[in-house]
Amino acid sequence: MKNFVLRTAPWCLALLLTACGKGENQAPPSAPPLVGVVAAQPENAPLFKNLVGRLSAYRSADVNARVAGVLLKRAYVEGSEVKKGQLLFEIDPAPLKAALASAKAQLAKDQAILGQARADFVRYQKLYRQKSIAEQVYTDQKFLVAQNEATVKADEAAVQTASINLGYAYVTSPIDGRAGQQQVTEGALVGQGSATLLTTVSQLDPLYVNFTIGVNDLNELQTAAARGDIQLAQPNKTTVEVTLPDGTPYPEPGTVDFSAPTVDPATGSISLRALLPNPKFRLLPGTYVNLKMALGTRHNAFLVPQAAVQRDITGNYVLIVGKDGKVTHRNVGTDGTQGVDWVVTSGLKAGEQVIVSGLQAVQIGAPAKTEPWQPPESTAETTGASASSATASDAK
Repeated sequence: MKNFVLRTAPWCLALLLTACGKGENQAPPSAPPLVGVVAAQPENAPLFKNLVGRLSAYRSADVNARVAGVLLKRAYVEGSEVKKGQLLFEIDPAPLKAALASAKAQLAKDQAILGQARADFVRYQKLYRQKSIAEQVYTDQKFLVAQNEATVKADEAAVQTASINLGYAYVTSPIDGRAGQQQVTEGALVGQGSATLLTTVSQLDPLYVNFTIGVNDLNELQTAAARGDIQLAQPNKTTVEVTLPDGTPYPEPGTVDFSAPTVDPATGSISLRALLPNPKFRLLPGTYVNLKMALGTRHNAFLVPQAAVQRDITGNYVLIVGKDGKVTHRNVGTDGTQGVDWVVTSGLKAGEQVIVSGLQAVQIGAPAKTEPWQPPESTAETTGASASSATASDAK
């Protein structure tokens, strides 16, 4: 028994020492993580709708051959800017000049006949008053003068028509714009029986942006406006901001100038159109672009930094530090962005502390220590100012 006690005594002493060592090295409870928060405050925010539109020319005019003839030459550079009235094509004018000369000759002939008839009528009128000729002779001469006057008027119209046709031999641009590709080569017979398309001139400054909005979306906006949640812009003050296909924002805003009075039954949408300046011809008709249409103002919205809004299978959410200092999960509704902030339309209350930085260090239900969040730019400026102050102090 004595030997057993001697053998077990060292083991017991070792266990006691080990237990004492664990008690001395045990770490104290960790401090709550420090997070940057912003206080949610309701404010008025612009109301936008993201859409897709297609560009089209402001005006597009087909240039046709309006008289029959052989195309002699093209007088413009394809794809160049042209002015209204600028010569684009020339059709052989020789046959048209001959037709005009013939019409003028016929007019001169009939004018001479009319002059002779009028002179005879004056003479017959004197004889009729003297009872020297029968009334029938006098009346026939009177009708002959009227007939010759009508013939002269028809000849004058023929001369005018021939002159117009001769003018059509010189095809000019109907509008200012950019002339397209030549559709008919020189030497071709054009305008034979029907108008022949020669080219198209398109005015590219400004341009139209054609797009649609769902009738359900429009009804929701009108309902929200009736409740007072939003204030819609006036029809002539609704603007659009265009983003190019490569993601580049277009610097010139557009103005909505047309809204269809009916709904398209095939798509359940309403057609809209905006007028978009294009002074540098950067945009071309036919291009699809992304639009942000400014519909008005949303009341009592929350602008939350984008870093604070997360997403999971339930949708968008934020983490909030409650009055008890603990982190809670809150689902929120958003309606696009404004600058670097999300526009939160539901799920927040005024004054709640929304976590922006330090999200990875917190746990839902656990406490967190808060400090006002500063944007990275402001933080960088503060850091730079602090470093400068420190350097100045060291120099002293």
